[in-house]
Amino acid sequence: MTTQDSRPGEIVTTADDPAMLRRSIAAGAVGVFVHWFDWAAYAYLASTIASVFFPAGDATAGLLAVFGVFAVSFGIRPIGALVFGPLGDRIGRKRTLSIVIFVMSGATLVIGLLPGYSTIGIAAPLLLVFLRLLQGFAAGGEFGSAASFLAEYAPRRRRGFGVSWLEVGSLLGFLAGSFVFLMLSITLSADELASWGWRIPFLLAAPLGIIGFVIRSKIEDTPEYRALEESGDVPRSPVRELFRTNRKQLLQAAGLMTMMHVPFYAVLTYLVTYQTDYLGHSSGSAALLSTVISLLALVLVPTFGRLSDRVGRRPVLLGAGIALFVLATPAYLVMRTGLTGTWIGGLTLGVVLAAILGTYAVWSAEIFPTRTRQGGLSIAYNLTAALFAGTVPYLMTVLISTTGSTLVPGPYLMVAAAAGLVAAFTMRETAGKPLPQK
Repeated sequence: MTTQDSRPGEIVTTADDPAMLRRSIAAGAVGVFVHWFDWAAYAYLASTIASVFFPAGDATAGLLAVFGVFAVSFGIRPIGALVFGPLGDRIGRKRTLSIVIFVMSGATLVIGLLPGYSTIGIAAPLLLVFLRLLQGFAAGGEFGSAASFLAEYAPRRRRGFGVSWLEVGSLLGFLAGSFVFLMLSITLSADELASWGWRIPFLLAAPLGIIGFVIRSKIEDTPEYRALEESGDVPRSPVRELFRTNRKQLLQAAGLMTMMHVPFYAVLTYLVTYQTDYLGHSSGSAALLSTVISLLALVLVPTFGRLSDRVGRRPVLLGAGIALFVLATPAYLVMRTGLTGTWIGGLTLGVVLAAILGTYAVWSAEIFPTRTRQGGLSIAYNLTAALFAGTVPYLMTVLISTTGSTLVPGPYLMVAAAAGLVAAFTMRETAGKPLPQK
């Protein structure tokens, strides 16, 4: 439902239809839940997947191969962003949301059914690569569609809180993935996990995808986009317009997203492998810490989103960026002191990450006009993801092996924080203001 605010031509959502607001939040968050559930499952099961899909031999080489496939699937995401981002600016947020969840969940289901290397030989890793590429291509359209959808549906004075539910969906996906991995680790032997247990998380994608597709197919498109359609102002060439008129916003969003991507994958994905391979902790203990960090962030992300509605995006995100820069390396130093230190360092980084997750998406969405919002968000998000997120596990493994230092993740997080801080210092405050139309 829409009304006209006191400012001429401004389109805002109203909160007098709570059911519609809940449906819009569910529609925006369900796809990222499915997406990150799959990504978490793949990351947590990296060692097992390496033994199933790659020739037996060097365990490190197998693990690097799995992380290489992980990185390749991110490499194709910018291509998906170039397709689905501008497509959403031309045909609407709702349609692209429905397409991407169907493709993502379908590819994940097929991975769960794939025979291993011992059964079909080289075809196994080749098919795995193909399906991960398909997932990455579809995922290229997920964030931009969902972030635009939530930003354009949320009441402007609560937009930070509303958009933060996008990352709540991400965290729920990671939490579900870590919980399933924890249950598998506790209940199955290593042989059972390698034989059939690893398939369970991927097979769960089918019902999750169906639920998400139904939710998204029944929701109306956003008031902002419908108004664009009614005025006949839908852009014919969103990509050209984006690079002609919104280059600055694209670079600013890319800076914020770099500061989000690196700690997200370092803390919620790679930390499990880091604990087991370099700190000597058990896989169950590592998964438990990841679960607790996800639970903590689940509460803190919407809290920081709401805080940004009250005090502004700049104070929250600048504070988080400075904290990440200052605390990253000390956190990894503390982790090396033992299990207690690992928990202290991990939880500290989890709190900082939650502050970033609660504000980066809404601030990025608010700087783009409606005409190019989905394309701008999709391209900035997925280009930085390909460069700085999917490469985290692979790069950390290589750098630690080369340098012999387990402190490598700390300085890398500091570089990411610096990129985000540079962008944030150049951005204007947008909290409580109407979304730009052009």
